[in-house]
Amino acid sequence: MPTLGVNIDHIATIRQARRTVEPDPVAAAVLAELGGADGITVHLREDRRHIQDRDVRLLRQTVRTHLNLECAPTSEMVAIALDIKPDYVTLVPEKREEVTTEGGLDVASSIDRIGEIVTSLQNALIPVSLFIDAEKAQIEAAATMKAKFIELHTGCYAEAKDEASREKELAALAKGCEIAIAAGIRVNAGHGLTYWNVYPVACLEGMEELNIGHTIISRAALVGMERAVREMKQAIRGARD
Repeated sequence: MPTLGVNIDHIATIRQARRTVEPDPVAAAVLAELGGADGITVHLREDRRHIQDRDVRLLRQTVRTHLNLECAPTSEMVAIALDIKPDYVTLVPEKREEVTTEGGLDVASSIDRIGEIVTSLQNALIPVSLFIDAEKAQIEAAATMKAKFIELHTGCYAEAKDEASREKELAALAKGCEIAIAAGIRVNAGHGLTYWNVYPVACLEGMEELNIGHTIISRAALVGMERAVREMKQAIRGARD
């Protein structure tokens, strides 16, 4: 079964709603790790709507598993990543007007520009993951750039309205895994995964890590972070109480 990266962005969303000091994402990361998280993920957005620079710097010092920094492929974010040196960076698309990330990064049309960023980060010994749709052209572009990982966008699967649509999207993800592994790229996945839909994705051949945030933080608001993370680990394994 794949490991679990817990995205704690929405802890910061609650804090920023009042522009106060609580809840602290750093404390949330500690509790997530105590609950069994295999990694901590944060998205430092250009508009700083939730995670702040201070959070990333403190998390770099305190996370005991691994820190995955999601960011847009911009010169500002690359400079921050090179300074902080997270365990790896996931490059994601970003639009200020979006509520959450709406799709995968189009790396196929920006091979030169994004390839330079990938090279810059990996030359600094920071592995790069590219958050992309499970499309052959995008995966092949990631291979051309020599990215260490891809993270397959699971939003279409998560939002499917019926079983036939879900199976179609799951098959596309499985094919994406197959293409990536054949190209020597390691595979993660995320976006929209919940306690109820995660298991089929977790069973995909070659899947290494699932990055999950909103559903865990929603559950944590009711039962606490440690329990919410433990329950997601159970869901990934297909366990039932």
